[in-house]
Amino acid sequence: MNSNSLAMHRWNYWHALAALAMAAVGVAVNYDVFADIYHIASIDEEYSHIFLVPIVAIYLIWVRRVRLRFCAPRGRIIGPIFVASGWMMSSYGFHHAVQSFWHCGAVLMVLGCILSVLGKDALFRFFPAVAVLIFLVPVPGMIRQQIALPLESWTAQISQVLLETLGIDVERSGNLLSINGIPVSIAEACNGLRMVFALILVSYAFGFGLPLRNFVRFLILLASPLAAIGCNVLRILPTVWLYGYHSNSIATKFHDYSGWVMLPLAFALLYGIIQTLRWALIPVTRFTLASQ
Repeated sequence: MNSNSLAMHRWNYWHALAALAMAAVGVAVNYDVFADIYHIASIDEEYSHIFLVPIVAIYLIWVRRVRLRFCAPRGRIIGPIFVASGWMMSSYGFHHAVQSFWHCGAVLMVLGCILSVLGKDALFRFFPAVAVLIFLVPVPGMIRQQIALPLESWTAQISQVLLETLGIDVERSGNLLSINGIPVSIAEACNGLRMVFALILVSYAFGFGLPLRNFVRFLILLASPLAAIGCNVLRILPTVWLYGYHSNSIATKFHDYSGWVMLPLAFALLYGIIQTLRWALIPVTRFTLASQ
């Protein structure tokens, strides 16, 4: 398709309205599935990062909005393929009690409804915004436990070493820390798993929202779980101390509210990686600005 033909047949407002209508149909057909996803995200804070996914997807579309002028409704057969694949996956998950398949299939069906109107350009030119939708699927409990248990152990061990380095007597038995005779358990709420998924999403938006080189994006995503664990340990240290020497209510409030502070702190650490690479004269973007 040449440039003149593309200009005549590229997306317009009617395509956007039709895509929204088709997305609404896909959600309506899978209402029970998305209601279940919303229910899980709203009652379990370990899945609260799901509410960030639409924001990140919209942001990634916005920063790529210039690509809209090069998009045309071609290759729309990919839409029905996604719908059929999603239906089979969702049906299998429903009949075989595989919750992640049930959820993921519904997401694919809605995506297929949109692609049935917009075509393949929506998938390939806005792929980062499409790929982030996988975070809408709640992580299966078995996988979450396999991640959470090591995090609990590492957090307890690191916290013990740092507290003793600061001159605070602390004993550890498994994931249980005892300070001033008060036992403090490093359970799922303290292991940093919630922060890991949230920070991966923020790091994903940061990495793919800027014209960075692919190796830098990979480095940011690779460092985001480590940064989350480090920031979570910084939150746990004063929390354990407060439990040992102050009231449980103060320690609990600090633990709950400090999590929001750690997220921007971890993001700042990731931004520091970019600045360090620039300081080392390592090219981090696909082009260099004159001011740099």
